[in-house]
Amino acid sequence: MTSALSTAVHRTTYDTLIRRTLAGELGPDPAGQRISVAFTTRQAVRHDGRGTGYRNEVLSLRLGGAVGSCAVEPGALSEDAVEECVGADVARLLGHPLLPVRVAALDAYLMHITPHTPEHGARPAPLPAGTSLAKSRARARAVVELLDLPPGATVLVVGVVNSLLEELRSRGLGYVPCDLKGGTTEWDEPVVTDALAAAGPCAALLVSGMTLGNGTFEPLREHALRYGKQLVMFAQTGSAVLPRFLGHGVSAVCAEPYPFFWLDGGPGTVHRYHHHRADRPGGSQ
Repeated sequence: MTSALSTAVHRTTYDTLIRRTLAGELGPDPAGQRISVAFTTRQAVRHDGRGTGYRNEVLSLRLGGAVGSCAVEPGALSEDAVEECVGADVARLLGHPLLPVRVAALDAYLMHITPHTPEHGARPAPLPAGTSLAKSRARARAVVELLDLPPGATVLVVGVVNSLLEELRSRGLGYVPCDLKGGTTEWDEPVVTDALAAAGPCAALLVSGMTLGNGTFEPLREHALRYGKQLVMFAQTGSAVLPRFLGHGVSAVCAEPYPFFWLDGGPGTVHRYHHHRADRPGGSQ
């Protein structure tokens, strides 16, 4: 007999979500939904008072009033890839050879049919106006509040954001920073590159939505589900995709659709989902 756990591990995966979308099980036929605008957003940042900086590049696709996004490595996306998305239907883009295009298309479609509203399980958390660092720290607080851990517990952080590490430190939580780029944190701590190898002794996982775009999300979801660990996602990439995995390995999501906090100094909003507070958008899947 197949165990309930093994069934859950394989029932809701990224690939099954794609298949259900293509079959029209979640909403209107994606073959009839066309992308009107495709664009990339590029930034380089070094917050005032910080010794290190970073670069971001994000592909965004607009479907009706919704914008779906997926981060990419800077310079990795060709202009041709962006042009190919304009006017294309979502079904076609869900079969695109580039994973970031497929993720952005799925995000746009799911944002279109299940926007971040209380009716779909979202709880808004305001970000006050301020400097880039002040807004980064406010976002970090909104994310870390989704963890339910005692002081002294260790968190695997996949996708190093110094403000998140700073917030974990302030709460007495330990962490293992992980990023495919490696390197060091603001505090000269080594950054590991193999998330699964580092996950074993960690009590919880705090993971960037960028893992959807580089293909590393599913092993982390399965690890969290198999070992009963909290998996909290902070998501600019796939902000409408990741709530679909609540109860299937993901315990909470801090969703941040475009425009992101780093684009201007005005007030903003992130949308938080928690498995124990609301059902997944779209019901049982």
